[in-house]
Amino acid sequence: MFAVQTTAQRLCMKHNFSFLTALAALTLLCALPARAQQALTWDEVKTRFEAANPTLHADALSVDEMKAQEITANLRPNPQFTFATDGTQIAPSDGHWTPLAGTQYQSTLSYLHERDNKRELRFKSAQQGTQIAASQHADLDRTLMFTLRSAFVETLEAKTVLAVAKEDLGYYDHIIQISRDRYNAGDIAQIDLDRIELLRVQYESEIQTALVNLRTAKIQLLQLMDDHTPVEQFDVNGPFDFADDLAPLEDFRKTALDARPDLRAALETLQQADTNHKLAEANGSTDPTFAAWYTKNPSFNNPYDDQTLGLSVNIPLRIFDKNQGEKQRTQIDIGKNQQLTEAARTQVFSDVDSAYAQVESDIALLKPYKAKYNEQATRVRDTVTYSYQHGGASLMDLLNAQSDYRTVQLAYLQLIGTYLTAAGQLNLAAGREVIQ
Repeated sequence: MFAVQTTAQRLCMKHNFSFLTALAALTLLCALPARAQQALTWDEVKTRFEAANPTLHADALSVDEMKAQEITANLRPNPQFTFATDGTQIAPSDGHWTPLAGTQYQSTLSYLHERDNKRELRFKSAQQGTQIAASQHADLDRTLMFTLRSAFVETLEAKTVLAVAKEDLGYYDHIIQISRDRYNAGDIAQIDLDRIELLRVQYESEIQTALVNLRTAKIQLLQLMDDHTPVEQFDVNGPFDFADDLAPLEDFRKTALDARPDLRAALETLQQADTNHKLAEANGSTDPTFAAWYTKNPSFNNPYDDQTLGLSVNIPLRIFDKNQGEKQRTQIDIGKNQQLTEAARTQVFSDVDSAYAQVESDIALLKPYKAKYNEQATRVRDTVTYSYQHGGASLMDLLNAQSDYRTVQLAYLQLIGTYLTAAGQLNLAAGREVIQ
């Protein structure tokens, strides 16, 4: 006997199959981990920072504000126009009221002429103010770039430390397994196995600390980029190593003198102080006012005075110089900015020398680690572990070798982080990226 399947049953089974397929696909998608964003390089991080950092953008607007002040500084005085009437009657004199018969109409046009290039000096001072604001903005960018670089290095260091901590835990689990095998063979006591297993908590603690440090560094980096990507989906990538070749100190000094925006701002401020002093001298001069007027129907005793023209020049008498204080102040300001410029130049040399000495010291410490200490620590650990596995080394020897290996390894990573931070400090002192 064969079962007969109706059309309704086939449709029902088809719809149920489609629903179950969609449900299974949805469950699979939910079970998959969130797709991580592609790891960003230093150049990509820097580009995103310059495009999105609100502090940097807000400061850039101050440069635009100074640019707008140039328009105001370059304005000429507006001419003055005056229209006046006089002589209008308010009562009839001969029985006939003609109020406008004797009214005078007068229009006057006057203009203040600025002498001694006052407007040109104001405009030049405003332009120099814009240049100073632009240099100060570049200096802010230099400072924030160092902060960004430090956060990037901290993230790389935290990633490396976390990877090493996981590797150390895996190796220690191998030691625990060796110890269990020896315990099962009756080669070590229970207390020795317990001591080894209890020490595993230190490795777990190091991993958790590394995870917290990594998350904190990523949060700081995201804040600087004004990026709201979830921390779990954000990652960076780059070389975590050092370069043992370093250019001479004099090269970094020359670069700093040419590239440091704070020194450039100090020099520009000195130039503006000189311009402001010239402007103060010019403001002490008098400015004449030229005027011309036209009068209709004047009441002069002249039969031909129905329409007249007039000219005048108004020259203030400079009996008392009311600008002496400003002249003296701007002259003092020149001397003050000369001293500040010299202090800025000295600060440049100090910053470069200090950062250079730190980089040199870090390289001197890192070289023996890379050439000898790391390899020795690994060799000692592996040798003692092998010896312990075959009963040729004590538990204390094993723990000491493992502790020495971790100490050397962590010190090496921390030194690389210190070197990269010092390299960023040297870039900050030089005014541009001289060490990548």
